[in-house]
Amino acid sequence: MLSEEWKIDYYESSGGNIPVYDFIEGLSPTVKSKVSNTLDLLTEYGIRLGPPHIKKVVGTELWELRILGGDSIRIFYITISGRKFLLLHGFIKKIQKTPKKEIKIALGRLKEYKLRKP
Repeated sequence: MLSEEWKIDYYESSGGNIPVYDFIEGLSPTVKSKVSNTLDLLTEYGIRLGPPHIKKVVGTELWELRILGGDSIRIFYITISGRKFLLLHGFIKKIQKTPKKEIKIALGRLKEYKLRKP
């Protein structure tokens, strides 16, 4: 057992929506369990978890959690103090390259999060 597990926080919009949670809840049970298993790896190994599960999004402070399999699920996140990950945006990746609009959504949420953070 590692020293202390990491925690997962979900980004919450100013309107009280929790988009990543809603996204995960909308997935099929099989895919949801894959997401859950990958999130478990993230909390267990923290920043030491490596490829193929995570990948840095070049030119940003975002990281991409990669849920592999038939459905390529991606969840953008950042690390925040106190051994926490903040999940910002989740989507199903349909093409080879990550669409810029998905990165933009995550960056927009990150910006809003930082503005609201005390």
